[in-house]
Amino acid sequence: MDKTDSHISIRGLYKIFGTEAEAMLPLAKSGMSKSDMLAQHKQVLGLRNINIEIMKGEITVVMGLSGSGKSTLIRHLNRLIDPTDGEILVNGNDVLKLDENELRTLRRTQMSMVFQKFALLPHETVLQNTGLARNVRGEDIVETDKVARKWLKRVGLEGSENLYPNQLSGGMQQRVGLARALTSDSELMLMDEAYSALDPLIRSSMQDLLLDLQKDLKKTVIFITHDLDEALKLADHLVILKDGEIVQQGEPQGILLSPADPYIEDFVSDINRARVIRVGSVMNEDRSTVTDLKIDEQATLEQAILVAQGQAETSLTVMRGHTRIGTLKMSDVLRALVPRRSSTNS
Repeated sequence: MDKTDSHISIRGLYKIFGTEAEAMLPLAKSGMSKSDMLAQHKQVLGLRNINIEIMKGEITVVMGLSGSGKSTLIRHLNRLIDPTDGEILVNGNDVLKLDENELRTLRRTQMSMVFQKFALLPHETVLQNTGLARNVRGEDIVETDKVARKWLKRVGLEGSENLYPNQLSGGMQQRVGLARALTSDSELMLMDEAYSALDPLIRSSMQDLLLDLQKDLKKTVIFITHDLDEALKLADHLVILKDGEIVQQGEPQGILLSPADPYIEDFVSDINRARVIRVGSVMNEDRSTVTDLKIDEQATLEQAILVAQGQAETSLTVMRGHTRIGTLKMSDVLRALVPRRSSTNS
């Protein structure tokens, strides 16, 4: 990974909640478990030795069950929480060294946040809510309204500018939240369980909208979720937490195909592998085998099975645009559909 393309560097991050956090730090570094620290010292280990490079223009998804530390982690990025130890660099600048004015500027100009509960101001219109960040910064009202209208149109809310939040559905309110983040024109979007309050169909459409926008905008997005399907759909880089520690991180397809820990195996065990594993993750780079059956590298294995009409001896030519990049053997597809056990699992 080329760190010159890193937007945020999180290095050796620890967070301990309690009145004796500093005294607990050596115990956390020596490996004391979260449960033992709570039982013996009444202090809560929130995060332990977190190291992540968040790359520019990518969606980094942080996922885990309740209590894993994912929301605690995202709140460190804009210093809503200060760490017990560690470093957080944003565009090479240590946010822990910023004074109050510098931190306020960082939050207003470089970061935007999309919340789970929408966080819209009930007494302001959709247009006013969308332009909130620019209005707080004191920018020109006419230009702010122009930009806000552009993004409301892009997220499918043209014509709703003069409505109030209580006149909108949950999905529409979250679209306002997304348009507000885009109107702020910040490089970095923090999305904390942004879609978890939505119904499944609306949630899926919001995921599709984010991916569609990302094709053009290339924002740096940190997305927090407890849902593995959502994580696999959205992530360029996936970080899985348990009890405040990183269990595994990397490219989502790689984690799915090669879980490093029994905990990850359990996490991915119920996934419909045919629908989430991509052809490009299973193909080989042999270009000597040419067939009339072609498939895109981003297609799912389920789509590959349909193209091959279920024939186990068939091979498909894998394409990236108009370029042939490899071959997919259906025998490799069948192997990929069987969950792999980690080496640490007895």
